[in-house]
This record gives sequence, structure tokens and C-alpha cells, in this order.
Amino acid sequence: MLNGISKILTGDMLKVLSDMGHGDVLILGDANFPGEAIAKTTSYGKLIRCPGISTADIYEAISELFPLDVAYTEFPAAVMEVTASDRLKGMTDPAVWKDFEKVLHKNYPEASLGRIDRFDFYDKSKKAYAVIVTGEERPYGNLLLVKGCVL
Repeated sequence: MLNGISKILTGDMLKVLSDMGHGDVLILGDANFPGEAIAKTTSYGKLIRCPGISTADIYEAISELFPLDVAYTEFPAAVMEVTASDRLKGMTDPAVWKDFEKVLHKNYPEASLGRIDRFDFYDKSKKAYAVIVTGEERPYGNLLLVKGCVL
């Protein structure tokens, strides 16, 4: 344990956050995210699991340590867009996105949460630095983060 760092951040998570460089992508996947298969294609090469903890709570803990690339990336925080078929079934913007925006705006009031097509999100995930799968059970609880520069 370390003082001043959230107790939900494991040693593997802290190593990944520290090792990542400017422009590297971190994926926070929900409980349904195909993390094991995708993590094998990432720079880190293995999945980090954080069961029982929501994506928003992990994002909150990470946000204290992890700068976003607001200077060079249009959407340094982005979600997987709701599919057309889910919209046709009446699904609106998922409530979990409000939780993500709350954390985003705490540190970057002017930033907007981007939206990425489902299959584009998976493609970007395969090129990410690392994947953390959370215990998030709410639909569309996935988040892509682009690391900025430490100042």
C-alpha cells in the first residue's frame, strides 16, 4: 500500500500507468468486454482484472494520477457508441456515461466525451497499451483514455 494512492489501484495497474507514454491508449472495459482476447494484442500483452469495481470508480482513481491528452487529441476520453440496433430498441445514452463525464469534467471542464463506433472501439482497443476489465455491469460501461504529458 502507498499513501495518497487509491487502494483499488493494484501494482499491475500502477506499473502500466507509469510505463505508458504520451499518446498511449488505456482501455477500461466493462464486465462484458472481450478483454482476454483483446489484451493479448496490446503492448502490455495481458489482461488486468478489477472485478467488483465499477468502471467509473476505476476511472476516478486513475484520474488522480493519469493526465489526459487534451492538448493534442480531440477526444482523449471516449466511450463505445450505442449500436443502431440498441437505439431501435429504445436505448438512450447509458447512465454510466454521466459518471464518466463527471470524472472527466472534474479535471478537464472543457473536455467532451467522445463516441466511437462499436467495432472501431474494438479495433482501437487491440492497438492500446493495456486493457483493464472492471466489474461494471451497466451496458456500454467501456472507456478509452489517451495519456497526455505529465507536467
